[in-house]
Amino acid sequence: MPDAFIEKLSGHETLPEEDIVLLEGACGRPQNVAARTDLIREGDRPGPLFVILDGWACRYKLLPEGTRQITAILMPGDVCDLHAFVLERMEHTVATLTPARVAMIPRERLEGLIESRPSIARAFLWTQLVDEDTLRAWLVSMGRRDTMKRVAHLMCELYVRARNIGLANAGRLELPLTQIVLGDALGLTSVHVHRVLRKLRMSGIMQLTAGNLIIADLDRLVAVAGFDETYLHRRLRRAA
Repeated sequence: MPDAFIEKLSGHETLPEEDIVLLEGACGRPQNVAARTDLIREGDRPGPLFVILDGWACRYKLLPEGTRQITAILMPGDVCDLHAFVLERMEHTVATLTPARVAMIPRERLEGLIESRPSIARAFLWTQLVDEDTLRAWLVSMGRRDTMKRVAHLMCELYVRARNIGLANAGRLELPLTQIVLGDALGLTSVHVHRVLRKLRMSGIMQLTAGNLIIADLDRLVAVAGFDETYLHRRLRRAA
């Protein structure tokens, strides 16, 4: 049962029980995918909608010299490129970072859900909006935040996103991302990421060890990052 997927969509739009059943049915035959597997590659024709039910994945671009820039980190509940079915060719790659359980919703079935179920259509629209706003937040980090703020901001974001689907609590999150992956997402070398994480640990704010993020002082981490979760929109929708 795709709990994280339903939880994420329900955070943006109240879904009738009938819509939940339809979404569960659409994700009814997930596949287990090994870590570091490309689900779809740049240049491919778009296929089904990939839904990450368990595990972590990313969107990335490879530069001609072989370096990688990660443009999104995907966690349980996330969908991969809802808009892509209108494209002729993919302009980026989606790959798993860990072993994952992935559902594939055929394009025709996706279009049918969007056209016939207004609540599902609105939930997907909100999902796309949050993806776009998250990318804008990443652009601001790359362009204007120093390295300490950049790392702290990403840790805050991942914690809030995981908390919103029930994967994080009391300052703890299983975060199976290597320093190389974090560096590729932040535009930093893994050595630089290691130095910043060490400073945050020595300051008693947080530590990332053995695939676990432990935030000892969330208020200080938020202050260091200058973090405002408005761009994730979950809080605003619940308040409404």
